[in-house]
Amino acid sequence: MTHPKILAFAGSARKDSFNAKLVRIAASGARAAGTEVTILDLREFPLPLFDQDLEAENGTPENATKLKRAFMEHDGLLLACPEYNSSITPLLKNTIDWVSRAEEGESPLAAYRGKVAALMAASPGALGGLRGLVHVRSILSSIGVIVLPDQIAVPRAFEAFDSDGRMTDEKRQASVERLGRNVADMLVKLVD
Repeated sequence: MTHPKILAFAGSARKDSFNAKLVRIAASGARAAGTEVTILDLREFPLPLFDQDLEAENGTPENATKLKRAFMEHDGLLLACPEYNSSITPLLKNTIDWVSRAEEGESPLAAYRGKVAALMAASPGALGGLRGLVHVRSILSSIGVIVLPDQIAVPRAFEAFDSDGRMTDEKRQASVERLGRNVADMLVKLVD
């Protein structure tokens, strides 16, 4: 049996992002469950804002094609989603939009349909990014992703991580790792 593959990334381009730290912890939990995990840094895939006219004139940007290929090669997603103005970040929404584009002969939303995802967020605020997760869940569910009901929202993120990128609260560390394992476990069940 082949092991499921999970793509993990944060919807943030900020250096030393709290959400990048958070998704790495979840990825370690998925790896401990026997899953292969690829961690992406969206800063390495700069894209123009999605524009259908731009796409028609110039074709799909190379980085959008690379990202879509990565999505297609993986069975699940671990997404750490910063909250901007009570919603999804422009970077994450733009990534979702470019990856959603169908190539000739490809079914719509092929990069998303049937994927299993877990959502998490870390924020300096008191709600931990919870309001943004509502929007991300709605978008992903609408494009065919199976979004697990469990999610993590880490408030006061500036106090939540130590210098090694671990959670300062061991119970929270275990919860985030468990979120990664939950995606791995669900993927194994779907394959069986």
